[in-house]
Amino acid sequence: MDKQAWLHELQQELQDNILGFWQTHALDELHGGFIGEMDSSGKVNPEADKSLVLNARILWTFAAAHRRTKNPQHLALAERALEQLRTVFYDELHGGFYWMATPDGRPSEDKKQVYGQSFVLYALAEYMLATGSTAELPLAEETYRLLERWAHDPVHRGYIEALARDWSETDDLSLSGKDLNERKSMNTHLHVLEGYTNLYRVWPSDGLRDRLRELIELHLERILDGETGHFKLFFDDEWNSATRDVSYGHDIEGSWLLCEAAEALGDPELLKQTERAALQMAEATLLEGVDEDGGVFNELHEDGRLDDSKDWWPQAEAMVGFLNAFQLSGEERYVQAAERSWSFIRQHVRDEDGGEWHWQVSRDGRPDRTQVKIGAWKCPYHNGRACLEALHRLESLTKEDALA
Repeated sequence: MDKQAWLHELQQELQDNILGFWQTHALDELHGGFIGEMDSSGKVNPEADKSLVLNARILWTFAAAHRRTKNPQHLALAERALEQLRTVFYDELHGGFYWMATPDGRPSEDKKQVYGQSFVLYALAEYMLATGSTAELPLAEETYRLLERWAHDPVHRGYIEALARDWSETDDLSLSGKDLNERKSMNTHLHVLEGYTNLYRVWPSDGLRDRLRELIELHLERILDGETGHFKLFFDDEWNSATRDVSYGHDIEGSWLLCEAAEALGDPELLKQTERAALQMAEATLLEGVDEDGGVFNELHEDGRLDDSKDWWPQAEAMVGFLNAFQLSGEERYVQAAERSWSFIRQHVRDEDGGEWHWQVSRDGRPDRTQVKIGAWKCPYHNGRACLEALHRLESLTKEDALA
């Protein structure tokens, strides 16, 4: 595919079909902030709780968009999300952020899910990068120190999944109804890594540097199965794996997020190790997790059952992950895989009529319209970020071609 045509399509998708959709449809004009849920037909559920993850991801997306576009409307949406984090989700008594809130802004699930705190850090750092202001740094530092005090495992390294509102131990650890109730998970560690990487860009403290290094090493030594090129998903405190399920979307997402973390850290030897692992993971995903039409399967269960449906977010992460693999290796098959990811998204995942992307399509590309368009987990972060990342990477490759 011609790079200029691809760049144009990505720019239009980002501006009109993703950011434009959220600017038009996601505002809660009654209670402020953003609605909690909208179904695939565009009907809002006014009784749906509001999610910390959704709000933090909206903040990240529009802050990141503003960094590129300098559009004041994008900054205004980021500031709207920031205000919600501070006034609705922030726990004034114990610090940290509630997991869920009622439509009118009262905590409905007050546990401190480490995954959610990490997305707050990711978003606050992006807002600081977008505005050049460090006004949110004290809040980010406070959140980071709470995680280090209460969630970090000083014996076996890593972070436990969740704590109660007052940061005491809780038995309610799982991230969602589909997750195992285990002490540690790949998913939480991947997004602590992501949040700490972005925070390190604005606050390169010695302690944060040490933790970022620890997280990279944990992914390489404990979370990644070096024989298969897949992440292991759930663990006990001592990093014994609880399942052999495979999540192709997390594998390809993790491949490029690990590179971002190692690049930010700036250790050449650790970066080399990370890049080798990233290519192994991209190769495993390409060989095992990509269908003939370019779509990425959801999961392979340890009993051999393949979930061959295709959620929106693995498609987004595949486009970025394969572009990253091409940049690392120069092997054309990776950029071809990224092109096929984009082609599959364009043909089957983006909602041509209603805007945004369908949550899920079947193996043959039919959308599941029972799934929400906006919800606790359905947000503009994966697809918005994929467009921003692909634009940046393709522009870089275009410049390299011009200089060659």
